[in-house]
Amino acid sequence: MFTDRRLTEAYNNAKEMFYDDYSRIVFMSDAHRGDGSVSDEFLRSRNLFVHALKEYYESEYTFVEVGDGEELLEYSEFEHIKNAHTDVYGLIKKFYDKDRYIRIYGNHDIFLKNQKYVEKNYYINYDEYSEEYFDFLKGIEPIESLVLKHRQTSQEIFVLHGHQGDAPNDQFWFFTMLSLKYFWRFLHRFGIRNPASPIKNVSKRHKIERNYSKWIKKNRRVLICGHTHRFKFPKNRDLPYFNTGCGIYPSSITAIELSEGMVRLVRWKEEVNDEGLLYIKRETMRGPEPVELFDIRKPKEVVEYLAKLKMQRTKKSREKRAAFREEEM
Repeated sequence: MFTDRRLTEAYNNAKEMFYDDYSRIVFMSDAHRGDGSVSDEFLRSRNLFVHALKEYYESEYTFVEVGDGEELLEYSEFEHIKNAHTDVYGLIKKFYDKDRYIRIYGNHDIFLKNQKYVEKNYYINYDEYSEEYFDFLKGIEPIESLVLKHRQTSQEIFVLHGHQGDAPNDQFWFFTMLSLKYFWRFLHRFGIRNPASPIKNVSKRHKIERNYSKWIKKNRRVLICGHTHRFKFPKNRDLPYFNTGCGIYPSSITAIELSEGMVRLVRWKEEVNDEGLLYIKRETMRGPEPVELFDIRKPKEVVEYLAKLKMQRTKKSREKRAAFREEEM
Protein backbone atom coordinates (compact mmCIF):
# COMPACT_ATOMS: atom_id res chain seq x y z
CA MET A 1 0.00 0.00 0.00
CA PHE A 2 2.78 2.43 0.93
CA THR A 3 4.73 1.66 -2.26
CA ASP A 4 1.61 2.25 -4.37
CA ARG A 5 1.06 5.62 -2.70
CA ARG A 6 4.69 6.71 -3.13
CA LEU A 7 4.75 5.73 -6.79
CA THR A 8 1.47 7.50 -7.47
CA GLU A 9 2.72 10.66 -5.74
CA ALA A 10 5.90 10.57 -7.80
CA TYR A 11 3.89 10.05 -10.99
CA ASN A 12 1.52 12.93 -10.25
CA ASN A 13 4.43 15.29 -9.49
CA ALA A 14 6.68 14.12 -12.34
CA LYS A 15 8.26 16.40 -14.90
CA GLU A 16 6.70 15.81 -18.34
CA MET A 17 8.67 15.56 -21.56
CA PHE A 18 7.56 14.58 -25.06
CA TYR A 19 9.32 12.05 -27.28
CA ASP A 20 8.72 10.53 -30.71
CA ASP A 21 10.25 8.03 -33.12
CA TYR A 22 13.12 10.39 -33.84
CA SER A 23 14.12 10.80 -30.19
CA ARG A 24 17.30 9.27 -28.81
CA ILE A 25 17.40 8.77 -25.04
CA VAL A 26 19.67 6.65 -22.86
CA PHE A 27 18.82 5.73 -19.27
CA MET A 28 21.65 4.84 -16.88
CA SER A 29 21.66 4.67 -13.09
CA ASP A 30 23.57 3.66 -9.97
CA ALA A 31 27.06 4.80 -10.94
CA HIS A 32 27.73 5.59 -7.24
CA ARG A 33 30.64 7.88 -8.05
CA GLY A 34 32.85 8.30 -4.98
CA ASP A 35 35.96 10.24 -3.98
CA GLY A 36 38.49 8.05 -5.78
CA SER A 37 39.59 6.26 -2.60
CA VAL A 38 39.87 2.48 -2.14
CA SER A 39 36.20 2.26 -1.16
CA ASP A 40 35.02 4.04 -4.34
CA GLU A 41 33.22 1.27 -6.27
CA PHE A 42 32.86 3.42 -9.39
CA LEU A 43 36.61 3.14 -10.10
CA ARG A 44 36.10 -0.39 -11.46
CA SER A 45 33.92 0.79 -14.34
CA ARG A 46 34.94 4.42 -14.86
CA ASN A 47 36.62 3.83 -18.25
CA LEU A 48 33.54 1.98 -19.51
CA PHE A 49 31.29 4.80 -18.33
CA VAL A 50 33.42 7.50 -19.97
CA HIS A 51 33.59 5.65 -23.28
CA ALA A 52 29.83 4.99 -23.31
CA LEU A 53 29.05 8.65 -22.57
CA LYS A 54 31.33 9.79 -25.40
CA GLU A 55 29.49 7.53 -27.85
CA TYR A 56 26.05 8.67 -26.66
CA TYR A 57 27.09 12.32 -26.85
CA GLU A 58 28.45 12.05 -30.40
CA SER A 59 25.29 10.21 -31.47
CA GLU A 60 23.04 12.98 -30.08
CA TYR A 61 21.40 11.03 -27.27
CA THR A 62 19.78 12.70 -24.28
CA PHE A 63 21.29 11.28 -21.09
CA VAL A 64 18.80 10.58 -18.29
CA GLU A 65 20.69 9.65 -15.12
CA VAL A 66 18.16 7.66 -13.11
CA GLY A 67 19.43 8.24 -9.57
CA ASP A 68 22.45 7.43 -7.41
CA GLY A 69 24.86 9.11 -9.79
CA GLU A 70 26.98 10.09 -6.78
CA GLU A 71 27.51 8.18 -3.56
CA LEU A 72 26.64 11.16 -1.37
CA LEU A 73 25.62 9.10 1.65
CA GLU A 74 29.20 7.88 2.06
CA TYR A 75 31.04 10.91 0.64
CA SER A 76 29.07 14.04 1.49
CA GLU A 77 31.74 16.42 0.11
CA PHE A 78 30.79 16.62 -3.56
CA GLU A 79 33.92 18.65 -4.31
CA HIS A 80 36.05 15.56 -3.64
CA ILE A 81 33.92 13.47 -6.02
CA LYS A 82 34.21 16.08 -8.79
CA ASN A 83 37.97 16.25 -8.41
CA ALA A 84 38.28 12.45 -8.52
CA HIS A 85 36.30 12.08 -11.77
CA THR A 86 36.92 15.24 -13.81
CA ASP A 87 36.62 13.35 -17.12
CA VAL A 88 33.13 12.12 -16.24
CA TYR A 89 31.89 15.54 -15.17
CA GLY A 90 33.42 17.13 -18.24
CA LEU A 91 31.19 14.89 -20.37
CA ILE A 92 28.13 15.48 -18.20
CA LYS A 93 28.63 19.22 -18.61
CA LYS A 94 28.75 18.78 -22.41
CA PHE A 95 25.39 16.99 -22.28
CA TYR A 96 23.96 19.66 -19.99
CA ASP A 97 25.17 22.56 -22.14
CA LYS A 98 23.31 21.00 -25.09
CA ASP A 99 20.15 20.62 -22.96
CA ARG A 100 20.52 16.83 -23.14
CA TYR A 101 21.04 15.93 -19.47
CA ILE A 102 18.22 15.12 -17.04
CA ARG A 103 19.09 14.29 -13.45
CA ILE A 104 16.81 12.15 -11.29
CA TYR A 105 17.82 11.72 -7.66
CA GLY A 106 17.77 8.42 -5.79
CA ASN A 107 18.33 7.38 -2.21
CA HIS A 108 22.15 7.63 -2.29
CA ASP A 109 22.11 11.14 -3.77
CA ILE A 110 18.94 12.31 -2.03
CA PHE A 111 20.74 15.52 -1.02
CA LEU A 112 19.90 16.69 -4.56
CA LYS A 113 16.33 17.04 -3.35
CA ASN A 114 17.58 20.18 -1.57
CA GLN A 115 17.93 22.95 -4.16
CA LYS A 116 20.26 24.95 -1.89
CA TYR A 117 22.66 21.99 -1.79
CA VAL A 118 22.48 21.76 -5.59
CA GLU A 119 23.17 25.48 -6.06
CA LYS A 120 26.14 25.37 -3.71
CA ASN A 121 27.78 22.27 -5.21
CA TYR A 122 26.62 21.93 -8.83
CA TYR A 123 26.23 25.46 -10.17
CA ILE A 124 29.88 26.50 -10.03
CA ASN A 125 33.15 24.57 -10.23
CA TYR A 126 36.73 25.47 -9.34
CA ASP A 127 39.63 24.73 -11.69
CA GLU A 128 42.67 24.01 -9.51
CA TYR A 129 45.02 24.38 -12.49
CA SER A 130 43.88 27.85 -13.60
CA GLU A 131 42.70 28.77 -10.09
CA GLU A 132 39.45 30.11 -11.53
CA TYR A 133 35.76 29.52 -10.91
CA PHE A 134 33.51 28.68 -13.85
CA ASP A 135 29.88 27.68 -14.45
CA PHE A 136 29.35 23.95 -14.04
CA LEU A 137 25.70 22.75 -14.17
CA LYS A 138 24.31 26.19 -13.42
CA GLY A 139 20.52 26.16 -13.30
CA ILE A 140 20.10 22.40 -13.01
CA GLU A 141 17.06 21.22 -11.06
CA PRO A 142 17.22 17.50 -10.17
CA ILE A 143 13.84 15.78 -10.13
CA GLU A 144 12.31 12.75 -8.43
CA SER A 145 10.57 11.41 -11.52
CA LEU A 146 9.95 11.90 -15.23
CA VAL A 147 7.04 11.07 -17.53
CA LEU A 148 7.84 10.70 -21.21
CA LYS A 149 4.78 11.05 -23.44
CA HIS A 150 4.76 10.00 -27.11
CA ARG A 151 3.68 12.87 -29.37
CA GLN A 152 1.52 10.71 -31.65
CA THR A 153 0.24 7.80 -29.52
CA SER A 154 0.28 9.47 -26.04
CA GLN A 155 1.93 6.31 -24.68
CA GLU A 156 3.68 7.16 -21.40
CA ILE A 157 6.96 5.98 -19.91
CA PHE A 158 7.34 6.61 -16.19
CA VAL A 159 10.94 6.99 -14.99
CA LEU A 160 12.21 7.18 -11.41
CA HIS A 161 15.04 5.72 -9.34
CA GLY A 162 13.06 2.95 -7.66
CA HIS A 163 13.66 3.41 -3.92
CA GLN A 164 10.15 4.79 -3.40
CA GLY A 165 8.37 2.52 -0.93
CA ASP A 166 11.58 0.76 0.13
CA ALA A 167 11.40 1.86 3.79
CA PRO A 168 15.12 1.81 4.80
CA ASN A 169 16.01 3.76 1.65
CA ASP A 170 12.94 6.00 1.58
CA GLN A 171 11.37 7.34 4.76
CA PHE A 172 14.26 6.10 6.97
CA TRP A 173 17.08 7.12 4.61
CA PHE A 174 18.77 9.31 7.23
CA PHE A 175 19.50 6.34 9.51
CA THR A 176 20.71 4.32 6.54
CA MET A 177 23.07 7.17 5.69
CA LEU A 178 24.58 7.08 9.19
CA SER A 179 25.23 3.34 8.96
CA LEU A 180 26.81 3.70 5.51
CA LYS A 181 28.96 6.69 6.38
CA TYR A 182 30.32 5.42 9.67
CA PHE A 183 30.25 1.65 9.30
CA TRP A 184 29.54 -0.08 5.97
CA ARG A 185 31.70 2.35 4.00
CA PHE A 186 34.83 0.84 5.53
CA LEU A 187 33.68 -2.74 5.04
CA HIS A 188 33.17 -2.04 1.32
CA ARG A 189 36.95 -2.03 1.00
CA PHE A 190 36.89 -5.75 1.76
CA GLY A 191 33.93 -6.54 -0.49
CA ILE A 192 31.37 -6.76 2.34
CA ARG A 193 27.97 -5.20 1.56
CA ASN A 194 25.12 -4.04 3.74
CA PRO A 195 22.71 -7.03 3.98
CA ALA A 196 19.74 -4.62 4.11
CA SER A 197 20.51 -3.41 0.60
CA PRO A 198 18.38 -4.81 -2.25
CA ILE A 199 21.60 -5.38 -4.21
CA LYS A 200 22.56 -8.46 -2.18
CA ASN A 201 19.26 -9.23 -0.49
CA VAL A 202 17.40 -11.29 -3.10
CA SER A 203 14.09 -11.55 -1.24
CA LYS A 204 14.05 -7.80 -0.62
CA ARG A 205 14.84 -7.10 -4.26
CA HIS A 206 12.06 -9.38 -5.49
CA LYS A 207 9.60 -7.78 -3.09
CA ILE A 208 10.37 -4.35 -4.55
CA GLU A 209 9.91 -5.66 -8.07
CA ARG A 210 6.61 -7.36 -7.19
CA ASN A 211 5.25 -4.14 -5.69
CA TYR A 212 6.30 -2.18 -8.76
CA SER A 213 4.68 -4.75 -11.05
CA LYS A 214 1.40 -4.33 -9.15
CA TRP A 215 1.55 -0.57 -9.76
CA ILE A 216 2.25 -1.09 -13.47
CA LYS A 217 -0.69 -3.46 -13.83
CA LYS A 218 -3.01 -1.09 -11.98
CA ASN A 219 -1.97 2.09 -13.81
CA ARG A 220 -1.04 0.57 -17.21
CA ARG A 221 2.21 2.47 -17.65
CA VAL A 222 5.70 1.51 -18.79
CA LEU A 223 8.14 1.86 -15.88
CA ILE A 224 11.91 2.37 -16.06
CA CYS A 225 13.95 2.45 -12.85
CA GLY A 226 17.21 1.38 -11.21
CA HIS A 227 17.99 0.89 -7.49
CA THR A 228 18.15 -2.93 -7.35
CA HIS A 229 21.21 -3.07 -9.68
CA ARG A 230 19.54 -5.97 -11.51
CA PHE A 231 18.95 -5.19 -15.18
CA LYS A 232 15.53 -6.12 -16.48
CA PHE A 233 13.86 -6.19 -19.89
CA PRO A 234 10.35 -7.72 -20.18
CA LYS A 235 9.89 -10.66 -22.49
CA ASN A 236 7.04 -12.94 -23.53
CA ARG A 237 4.49 -10.19 -22.91
CA ASP A 238 5.51 -9.64 -19.29
CA LEU A 239 4.45 -6.40 -17.63
CA PRO A 240 6.55 -3.47 -18.99
CA TYR A 241 9.00 -3.19 -16.08
CA PHE A 242 12.50 -2.13 -17.18
CA ASN A 243 15.56 -1.81 -14.97
CA THR A 244 18.76 -0.10 -16.09
CA GLY A 245 21.03 -2.30 -13.98
CA CYS A 246 24.00 -0.33 -12.65
CA GLY A 247 27.38 1.21 -13.41
CA ILE A 248 29.59 -0.52 -10.83
CA TYR A 249 30.05 -4.04 -12.19
CA PRO A 250 33.78 -4.90 -12.42
CA SER A 251 33.92 -5.32 -16.19
CA SER A 252 30.58 -4.15 -17.59
CA ILE A 253 27.84 -1.54 -17.26
CA THR A 254 24.28 -1.65 -18.55
CA ALA A 255 21.79 0.85 -19.94
CA ILE A 256 18.33 1.12 -21.49
CA GLU A 257 18.24 2.84 -24.89
CA LEU A 258 15.20 4.40 -26.55
CA SER A 259 15.96 5.34 -30.14
CA GLU A 260 14.19 5.36 -33.50
CA GLY A 261 11.01 4.26 -31.70
CA MET A 262 12.73 1.12 -30.42
CA VAL A 263 13.78 0.15 -26.90
CA ARG A 264 16.66 -2.16 -26.00
CA LEU A 265 18.86 -3.25 -23.10
CA VAL A 266 22.59 -2.91 -23.81
CA ARG A 267 25.80 -3.79 -22.05
CA TRP A 268 29.18 -2.08 -22.41
CA LYS A 269 31.95 -4.49 -21.47
CA GLU A 270 35.68 -5.11 -21.68
CA GLU A 271 36.87 -7.60 -24.28
CA VAL A 272 40.27 -8.94 -25.38
CA ASN A 273 40.96 -9.50 -29.08
CA ASP A 274 43.18 -12.16 -30.69
CA GLU A 275 46.23 -9.91 -30.39
CA GLY A 276 45.72 -9.55 -26.66
CA LEU A 277 44.55 -5.92 -26.85
CA LEU A 278 41.90 -4.77 -24.43
CA TYR A 279 38.92 -2.89 -25.92
CA ILE A 280 35.39 -1.83 -25.02
CA LYS A 281 32.43 -3.41 -26.81
CA ARG A 282 28.74 -2.59 -26.77
CA GLU A 283 26.31 -5.48 -27.14
CA THR A 284 22.54 -5.72 -27.25
CA MET A 285 21.22 -8.02 -24.51
CA ARG A 286 17.47 -7.66 -25.17
CA GLY A 287 15.58 -6.06 -28.03
CA PRO A 288 15.31 -3.93 -29.99
CA GLU A 289 11.52 -3.93 -29.73
CA PRO A 290 9.02 -1.26 -30.85
CA VAL A 291 7.98 0.78 -27.85
CA GLU A 292 4.34 0.24 -28.87
CA LEU A 293 4.73 -3.44 -28.01
CA PHE A 294 4.73 -2.47 -24.32
CA ASP A 295 1.56 -0.38 -24.44
CA ILE A 296 -0.74 -2.37 -22.12
CA ARG A 297 -3.58 0.12 -22.53
CA LYS A 298 -4.53 -1.67 -25.75
CA PRO A 299 -5.55 -5.30 -26.46
CA LYS A 300 -2.67 -7.70 -27.12
CA GLU A 301 -3.67 -8.31 -30.75
CA VAL A 302 -3.82 -4.57 -31.54
CA VAL A 303 -0.43 -3.92 -29.93
CA GLU A 304 1.27 -6.74 -31.80
CA TYR A 305 -0.27 -5.66 -35.11
CA LEU A 306 0.86 -2.04 -34.67
CA ALA A 307 4.36 -3.13 -33.66
CA LYS A 308 4.67 -5.43 -36.68
CA LEU A 309 3.36 -2.73 -39.01
CA LYS A 310 5.88 -0.26 -37.66
CA MET A 311 8.77 -2.68 -38.12
CA GLN A 312 7.83 -3.23 -41.77
CA ARG A 313 7.07 0.40 -42.59
CA THR A 314 10.10 2.03 -41.04
CA LYS A 315 12.85 -0.58 -41.46
CA LYS A 316 14.87 1.20 -44.14
CA SER A 317 14.58 4.73 -42.75
CA ARG A 318 15.19 3.49 -39.19
CA GLU A 319 18.40 1.71 -40.15
CA LYS A 320 19.61 4.80 -41.96
CA ARG A 321 18.91 7.08 -38.98
CA ALA A 322 20.33 4.62 -36.47
CA ALA A 323 23.89 4.87 -37.84
CA PHE A 324 26.15 4.94 -34.79
CA ARG A 325 29.85 5.06 -34.12
CA GLU A 326 29.59 1.84 -32.12
CA GLU A 327 29.02 -1.43 -34.00
CA GLU A 328 25.37 -2.55 -34.10
CA MET A 329 24.12 0.56 -32.30
